[in-house]
Amino acid sequence: MEDLEGRTAVVTGGGSGIRRAMVLALAEEGTNVVVADIEADAAAAVAGEAAELGVQALAITTDVADRDSVTGLADASFDRFGRVHILCNNAGVLVMGPITDMIVEDWEWILSVNVMGVVHGIHAFLPRMLAQGEPGHILNTASVAAFGGEGIYGTSKAAVLAISQSLRSELEPAGIGVTALCPGTISSQILGAQRNRPARFGRLANEPFGRITDYGLDPIHVGRRAVAAIHANELYAFAFPEGDERRMRPRYQARFDDILAAVDRGPIAQE
Repeated sequence: MEDLEGRTAVVTGGGSGIRRAMVLALAEEGTNVVVADIEADAAAAVAGEAAELGVQALAITTDVADRDSVTGLADASFDRFGRVHILCNNAGVLVMGPITDMIVEDWEWILSVNVMGVVHGIHAFLPRMLAQGEPGHILNTASVAAFGGEGIYGTSKAAVLAISQSLRSELEPAGIGVTALCPGTISSQILGAQRNRPARFGRLANEPFGRITDYGLDPIHVGRRAVAAIHANELYAFAFPEGDERRMRPRYQARFDDILAAVDRGPIAQE
């Protein structure tokens, strides 16, 4: 999408971290924004920041794990603005540690937010975006963890990556682009995600680093990187502190080499 001014974007999880930065980066482009977050006060605060940049902003309390809540978000967004051109499925949660230390409820919570939150967003917004017959874009936040490892979190982000890859080819004829945003070490509140963990998902998982927020790259750079990816219709958009590529490239290269070697071992001659 070349011109975002006057368009409307919906950002889930928009009350903090990368998602807040994305709201502000879109507002800098003149894009009206709907800030959806499970924390009502945080959503309202970020909507206020966006409004100060001269755009229209609406805050809506939303639990992306709840299908009806996301449908309500879509209804409110279209009622207010008439059109939604950009959907940013960003709400995400995290637990750290090996899979062998996790309980089933850890899986249920992570997947209900990180994967089903994306699914709910797509099903609530995409049919109406297609019906508009206008250019649009869907940005799903995956992670560098989507490319291997990182336990439940990496599993959930690999699913988001696969969803994005599938949607990309399906929506291209309709003029709707798709991006998988893959952040690395970013200063955000995700280490404190369990502050919003519902009691039905059992005990809190171990938090080896506590709930620190002052680490990694300033989220505003990720927000602006995301907007640049929407402009350029990039499928993969990475964002991480300079220098991390020296650690990431060898690991990714080794993984892809292993995959290609396995492909070479795969052919079976039919008798």
